Order: sequence, then C-alpha cells, then structure tokens
Amino acid sequence: MAMLHEFKQFAMKGNVIDLAVGVIIGAAFAKIVDSLVQDIIMPPIGKLIGGLDFANYYLPLNNQDPNLSLVEAKKLGAVLAYGNFLTILLNFVILAFIIFQMVRLVHKARNKLEANAKPAEEAPPAEDIVLLREIRDALRK
Repeated sequence: MAMLHEFKQFAMKGNVIDLAVGVIIGAAFAKIVDSLVQDIIMPPIGKLIGGLDFANYYLPLNNQDPNLSLVEAKKLGAVLAYGNFLTILLNFVILAFIIFQMVRLVHKARNKLEANAKPAEEAPPAEDIVLLREIRDALRK
C-alpha cells in the first residue's frame, strides 16, 4: 500500500504533469508540422524539381522495370527506395529549421522581458549611512 501512495505522490507532482502536457502538445504539434511539410512545402519543391514525388524514386535491385511505381516494384522484389529517404530527410531539415525559429523567437521574447524586468539601480545610501562612512574614514586616518 505504501508503494501505491508513493506512486500517487510522484504522479501528481507538477514536473510529471508538465512533462505529460508537453508530450501531448508535442505530438499534436508534430502533426501540424508534418502536414505543413507534406501538404504545403513539398508539393512546390517537387514541382520545381520536375513535378515528381520524391517518394517514388527508387533503384530496382533485381531485374525489374524501372518505370513501375514504388509499390509495384516492392511487390516484385527488393528496391532501394532513396526517394522516401530524401523525403524524410528534407522533412527533418524543414522541421528542425521551424523549431529553431520558434526557439529563437522565444529566447528573444524572454530576453526582452528580462531586460524590462531588471530592477532599477540601487538607491543612493541614506544620509546617515554616508555620514557614518565619513566618520569611519576620518577615524581610520
């Protein structure tokens, strides 16, 4: 029973709940970025390169007709699907760039907030403190 109580305390800590929320939001954000890359960014890039989908680029590893689609070629034997790899690699680069830009914006915003929130310069010491310091310095002489 003690272990169950300890687990309950652990699971209800703020850090664990924050982590769970972060994972859930991260998964939802990954879907958004994936859609951005697949549906908005990749089609124009594919059109610029020749109007073809990268995912269908492959090299047949046995005597297959190279004009088949990737799905048909895979049914007939082994293929080196480098186009799919290129698509995933490009997705990663775009995703990393987007995340970098987001982190950069957050850091800029945080730096601005910290700059605005800096405490004002220390107030000059009170007159009695200044007087006591003068007396101390005079006694030292």
